[in-house]
Amino acid sequence: MNEAKWKRNAGFFIGGQFASMFGSMLVQYAITWHITLETQSGVWMMLFTCAGMLPMVLISPFAGVWADRYNRKYLVNISDAVIAVATLILAVLFLMGYRNMWLMLIVVVVRGFGQGVQSPAVSALIPQIVPQEHLTRFNGIQSSVQSLTMFATPMLAGVLLTFLPIEYIFFIDVITAVIGISVVLLFVHVPHLERKQSENGIKAYWSELKEGIRYIGGISWLKILLAYTVFFCVCMTPAAMLTPLQVTRTFGDDVWRLTAVEMGFSIGMMLGGVAISVWGGFKNKVHTMILACFVFGVTTFLFGIVPNFWVYLGIMLLCGMSVPLFNTPTQTIMQSKLDPAIMGRVFSVMMMLNGLAMPVGMLLFGPLGDVVRIENLLIITGVLLFASGFVLASSKTLKSAGE
Repeated sequence: MNEAKWKRNAGFFIGGQFASMFGSMLVQYAITWHITLETQSGVWMMLFTCAGMLPMVLISPFAGVWADRYNRKYLVNISDAVIAVATLILAVLFLMGYRNMWLMLIVVVVRGFGQGVQSPAVSALIPQIVPQEHLTRFNGIQSSVQSLTMFATPMLAGVLLTFLPIEYIFFIDVITAVIGISVVLLFVHVPHLERKQSENGIKAYWSELKEGIRYIGGISWLKILLAYTVFFCVCMTPAAMLTPLQVTRTFGDDVWRLTAVEMGFSIGMMLGGVAISVWGGFKNKVHTMILACFVFGVTTFLFGIVPNFWVYLGIMLLCGMSVPLFNTPTQTIMQSKLDPAIMGRVFSVMMMLNGLAMPVGMLLFGPLGDVVRIENLLIITGVLLFASGFVLASSKTLKSAGE
């Protein structure tokens, strides 16, 4: 595929994914705001958080096998379609007067399963449509698009909920899903990938999953990378999840402050994605990851000592910029170095580990946040994250993979 064709192909893929993701995140935020306003219950918030995350963890081993067995383009579209149909059924039931919170919970579970199937398929599909030398820039652009969505959808969800019943917002997700599926199905060409013949049955699935785990176990740099991403996710939990509580306690409980913090982080992620797509990162991708660790560590530390809100907000923007600097080269190394026929299973294992890391971090730091000053937790984890950059720098095996 020549340059013009692969760029057009990749552009259609990003466009289709953006349409689908925009509607999905809009509904996700609308559901979150709706539950918050209707129940004002921490238990319900916990239930909906678990309903969204746990299905992704549970389905990920099977999703990885499917991504390596079947056409990844169709898997992406089928998972989008399942999410859209579930949302459509919920919208119709709400219109008929069945406005039950448990129905919404069931749909969130279905959406979690759909996202769990889609994520490894998307990550494994990208190297099939983007040349290896352009993967970093493509992933950076995709990260910017995701950050733009994260920036726009919370505000739009709040505005729409002010003027519209939530069921009408559900229909927006269905429409954007139809647009996204149509674009990917009709305009994105995915080259054929040679796959070995697979057997059916539960034993065959477990056999292929074990094959993926053995594959991971046989690659030293991959084991280091997966272990470090889990450590990174656990240590970033206070900065990711407890800073809103810190802002409320330290600077005031004004809603505009919480909104400004979320917007600042999203804008930072968007700028970081643009930067990595234009710059491309250091020649060795691991050096870019190390830089991200240093920046994230320093900004997390500063969250714990800065007394001025506006300075805090500027640090939040810088912190957001560091995330694509870590995620983009991490994904690119895996996409460029792994066997394409087994890539789906590797990405599903990574998704499962990362999906468990954040809840583990919350179990550790959440209760501590009620007995220890959040500033102290941020200082400690900031130091750990900064120091971990030196650990990455000392790994010759990982740096060799990043070349």
